[in-house]
Parts: sequence; structure tokens; C-alpha cells
Amino acid sequence: MSSPRVAIAGATGNLGPAILSNLVSTGFPVTVLTRQGSNSSSKIESHPNQTIKEVDYSSLESLTSALQGVDVLVSTLGGASIPAQKLMVDAAISAGVKRFIPSEFGADTTNPKSRALPVYGGKTAIQDYLAEKAKENSNFTYTLVLNGGFFDWGCKNGFIVNIAQRSANFYDGGDRPMSVSTLDTIGKGVVGVVKNLDATKNRAVYIQDACVTTSQLVNVAKKLDKEGKEWKIENKDTATIEKEGYEELKKDSPNFGKAMTGFVARAMYGEGYGGDFSDKLDNDLLGIKGYNEKQVEELVGSCL
Repeated sequence: MSSPRVAIAGATGNLGPAILSNLVSTGFPVTVLTRQGSNSSSKIESHPNQTIKEVDYSSLESLTSALQGVDVLVSTLGGASIPAQKLMVDAAISAGVKRFIPSEFGADTTNPKSRALPVYGGKTAIQDYLAEKAKENSNFTYTLVLNGGFFDWGCKNGFIVNIAQRSANFYDGGDRPMSVSTLDTIGKGVVGVVKNLDATKNRAVYIQDACVTTSQLVNVAKKLDKEGKEWKIENKDTATIEKEGYEELKKDSPNFGKAMTGFVARAMYGEGYGGDFSDKLDNDLLGIKGYNEKQVEELVGSCL
């Protein structure tokens, strides 16, 4: 397949624009799927290599029609839309799509401990469905792209560390190494998969820009901070957080956001949950260079 035709669903979220930008700039013809009746089309920058098609995500017929002629389907749908990917899989098979890249882009959901966390139930259900369908259909395959935490987004929005507010949670001591990738690098990783369909068939691929610790990022920020502001550090135990998450879900009116955020922290920082990808990277295969120490510092500095 010399020039695969790619479709992307969910191109206007946090990650979608970076993936779309990398695909079209590489030269792949891209079909952008947008929800019927939404104004998302107006948020998508035009490009000669791309076309936009409105679809009904609840309609097999609508999805199948939109995917005609597509070789690779990339999904970045999030949250409550994750289960909708099952119908997208069915439509992809009906349309003759050869590769499905589901909305993973985070923790190692193939790790048994992380896989068991409720926050990933929707994703693991899609994984199982993809494996089942790939076994039934030799022309249909899938790839899971696992990249750890969103490095740039997480630092700018206070998810990994809140650099702007000089605050951080030190999970399990703050020295647990975790893999992180910028949004642009994740986009490059997707391009790498499309360029290497045989080598990435029916498996997870692992990428990272760097493997860092929370305390390391805080120390870098302190070194670069000319104002010398004080940091607020809170120590948290991920085993306790996981337990509290399950207790929260038992309540009559649970705070789902709080519980699920805690489960994500457990997957990223908990011992044995697979947050460090360093020993199984596909960076070289997918054309990911990774960050050196100076680049890590520059990213942290850009958030001050």
C-alpha cells in the first residue's frame, strides 16, 4: 500500500488536531469525520489533502458510506463516546478498511493491573472487540498507540504538574518514572503506524518523548523560575487513591470525575501498573526521536 487513505474521527479534541496536522503534512489523503449537525467543521483548518464528511455516529449505514475507499481509520473519540467505536469497527469492516487505530493514546491498558481499572473499561472492551474481529477477518487489523501522559498538555493544564500555579501532587513519593509524549509526537507516532502497517499489525506500539518523574519536573521548574516562587507539594498514595475511587463508585451519587482521575493516577504512577515504557519502545520503528534533557527543560520553561 503505497499511499494509504486515512480517515480520522474526533479531530477537534485535545489530540485530534495534532494527529490530523501530521497526517496531512506528511501527504496522506485524509477524510475528517464530523458529527452531523455540529459546528466542528468550522474548527478544522482546511488543507488540500483533506476532505470533511458529516456522519451519524449511531448509524452503521452513514459510517460505512463515509469510510468507502479508506484504508486506515483513526479514532480520537473520548469519554462517553468510547463505546461508539464498536459501531465504527463494524462500519470499517463493511467498508473494507484495513487498519483501525482506536482511541487509546495514554496508559498501558494491556497491563493487567491498569486494564482492570474501571476508567479503562470502555477502551478494553473495544480492544477485545478488535481482537475478535481481526481474528474473524484476515483483511482487518488494528494498532493500539500507547504514549503515556500528554507531556505538553499535562504541564500546561496542571494534569502532570501545575507549573503555572507552582503546585504538584507527589504520587507514591514523586519519584516514580512515567512515560510522557507531546501531542505532536503522538501525531508523528500515528503517521509512523500508517507508514509501517505490517510491523504494527494487531498489537500495541509504545512511544515516548521522555521518561520523567514528578519531582524531576518540579526541580527543573524551580531551577528555571527567575521569580523563585514557593511550590505547594502534596504527597498522595496511589493505593489509597484507588481504594477511595472504588468507595466513591459505591455511593448513590458518586463523583465519577474524582474517581476516574484517581484511577488514571494509579495507572500512571502505581508500581507494577506499567507507567514506564522505556524497555519496550517502538520509537525507532515509528520515527520518534524523543527528547533530550535540554528539550525537557525547554518544555517545562515554556509553562512558567
